[in-house]
Amino acid sequence: MRKIILAAAIATSALGLAACSNATEEKSEETVDAMAQDAEANADSAAEAVETTAGATAENVEAAADEAADAAVKTTDDIANEAANVAEEAEKAAE
Repeated sequence: MRKIILAAAIATSALGLAACSNATEEKSEETVDAMAQDAEANADSAAEAVETTAGATAENVEAAADEAADAAVKTTDDIANEAANVAEEAEKAAE
């Protein structure tokens, strides 16, 4: 079905272009060139947006990893301090 629709569109375009004058053909070419430039500019903008988003995501992941590492260090320090307190209390109780 796609092939039939595509063939019909191509045939219609070919007949339309055959009936056009030189001026109309030039305008069509200018329009196609402008559309291509717009498409290229939009693709560039989309690529920049993806790159910016990817960079921001990477920064967010790195920040989250840093926070998790800091929390792990604090937790380890808290455990060590608590163990030291328990050891001191045990020594006092043993005396």
